[in-house]
Amino acid sequence: MLTPTAMRHVRLLALTDDLPRAALALAETESFHPDARAPTEAQLAGQPGRDYRTIYQQAHARLAKIGKPIRLRADPAIAEVRVVEAGELAEVNDWLGRIWHEASRYEEELRRLEAEERLVVEQQAALENFAELEVDLGRLHSKTRFLDFYIGMVPRENLSRLADAVALAEHLLYPYMIRGERAHVVIVGPCGEREAQLGSVLASAGFQALPIPAGLDSAPDEMGPILAERRRGIVAERAALHERLDDWAASLRERLDAAAQTLALAEPFVALDPALRSAGPLAHLAGWVPARALADLEARLGETLTGPFAIEDRAPRPDERPLVPTVAPRSRLLQPFRLLVKQYGIPQYGEVDPTPLFAVTFLLMFGTMFGDVGQGAVIAVLAWLLRRRLGRLALFGVLAGLSSIAFGFLFGSVFGDEHLLPALWMSPLHDPILMLQLALGWGVGFLVLACLLAIYNRLAVGNVRDALLGPHGLVNLVFYLALVWGGLGLARDGTFGWLPGALVAASLAALAVHRWRHLEAPLGERILVVSIETLETVIGYVSNTLSFLRVAAFSLNHVALSIAIFTLADMMGQVGHLVTLVLGNVFVIVLEGGIVMIQVMRLQYYEGFSRYFSGNGLEFAPLRLRRAPARTPVRTQIGSGTGQQRRGTRTAVPPR
Repeated sequence: MLTPTAMRHVRLLALTDDLPRAALALAETESFHPDARAPTEAQLAGQPGRDYRTIYQQAHARLAKIGKPIRLRADPAIAEVRVVEAGELAEVNDWLGRIWHEASRYEEELRRLEAEERLVVEQQAALENFAELEVDLGRLHSKTRFLDFYIGMVPRENLSRLADAVALAEHLLYPYMIRGERAHVVIVGPCGEREAQLGSVLASAGFQALPIPAGLDSAPDEMGPILAERRRGIVAERAALHERLDDWAASLRERLDAAAQTLALAEPFVALDPALRSAGPLAHLAGWVPARALADLEARLGETLTGPFAIEDRAPRPDERPLVPTVAPRSRLLQPFRLLVKQYGIPQYGEVDPTPLFAVTFLLMFGTMFGDVGQGAVIAVLAWLLRRRLGRLALFGVLAGLSSIAFGFLFGSVFGDEHLLPALWMSPLHDPILMLQLALGWGVGFLVLACLLAIYNRLAVGNVRDALLGPHGLVNLVFYLALVWGGLGLARDGTFGWLPGALVAASLAALAVHRWRHLEAPLGERILVVSIETLETVIGYVSNTLSFLRVAAFSLNHVALSIAIFTLADMMGQVGHLVTLVLGNVFVIVLEGGIVMIQVMRLQYYEGFSRYFSGNGLEFAPLRLRRAPARTPVRTQIGSGTGQQRRGTRTAVPPR
């Protein structure tokens, strides 16, 4: 499961007229990842299907625009797999163009009603600021020749001071509404030289102007019912428009579904466009196929294509590894963990797939740090109940909860209470030194495994030098094991030991010499860089190992927090005791559970993936038909005639 799926590079030579059939056959097998590189033959420079692709893209865009006012199926139900000719695709495109023009009118009308309703809502919100102002708002939209006025809000404590200040500027202040700490005021006075002076006064008093939106041209008590009636009219008009739109869409539903099916059947040929090359009647197509699916792919092409064809396959060359896609594991249990691994990257072809190892170590660390039967059961049940919203991550939550339950039985903890169940192993708080020792042992094993995987990945791609002397290579591993060996000796009898000391010195010297030879810099800079990097190697492995103490720390913290909750609960009455226990467990599940999740992810990403996982691979994305799951068997009718008599030739090509 850790080893990658073996891939083959496949080269298909067929008649250009057979390309649409070949595309559908490849999409049905769901095993062909196109290779867009140009072929080595210079004469294969033509690019077939350009006009077909242009028509498809236009039709697809039109169908997407139609789908805005009309709800369409995400994936069409394809009852029969068949080749879509260019003429049929053009007819569908023309029809969709006419429907789109009609749909755009509905969409424009809906946008108009939405804009009108938004304006009315804004006017209603603004009208609340003038609800107690018994003045025709239409007269306040602009200043008069002789009269200057301001409408706005000021802090309530500034009201009296502002009234005195505006009086000095020969203006009057009228507070017409007070809400909370804000006073709504109108300031009126003659136009003239005092206007600039008043502006600074208003700014110092925290005055906030209230603009009067366009359309408010009557008294507030008159405008309120008018706006409410206008909004009800817009809602009724929109409901009637939606009803007409639904009736119109219902009359087109069958043909729109047929158009979506046609585009879905044409999509594989369009998706192959970057990888297609031709020379007259001969076409070239290349891609990557899992080795186990090669025979089925060849058989399907033989049943489908009407003319002769040839298939050549070979193993990937070393220089092609960055281009070879990596096939994801098929296990349903690993799918949620695959999503988390993808957040870091995709393993390059030839590297070990970290998903199974990630799944096992993640669940072990999470259970150790958050072991509780009751709280784990809550997590598992909630993940199961919310499975539709969480999607594939629901299984992740269920497995994390089950891991917490398993370690809860080992620790004897049920909702933080360690007296309901006997511990099958021990309570972390009863022997914290042992928990710290186990965490250090776990860290050593985890880092050793990460280094071994890094060495394997580099050897798999032929990078022998880095496998020996690179970061986390064999020499680094020897240094780390010798350091652990010497550290155990120090803890046991107070001596590091001459043999582990010699191994530490020799491995560090080998790393320093390697770095010295590959560093181009002046002598002083060389000495400084090599010294710092050698010291960084020692400090890095020590700190990385100590980083795993958090596994023990959080398991102890979980018990300590539970004790604190029970202590608080015992200080309450009967009802308060129950409420405290419930709220305390909710707090632990939400807050501590989230923190533990983050800490486990941190250990996985920084202490694991950064050592052996490049994350710069290419995900396997095979050509496939976009369709909804069919309840009845799908009829396949791609070609005509007897397919078995048209089987092509297959040539195995050795790696070049």
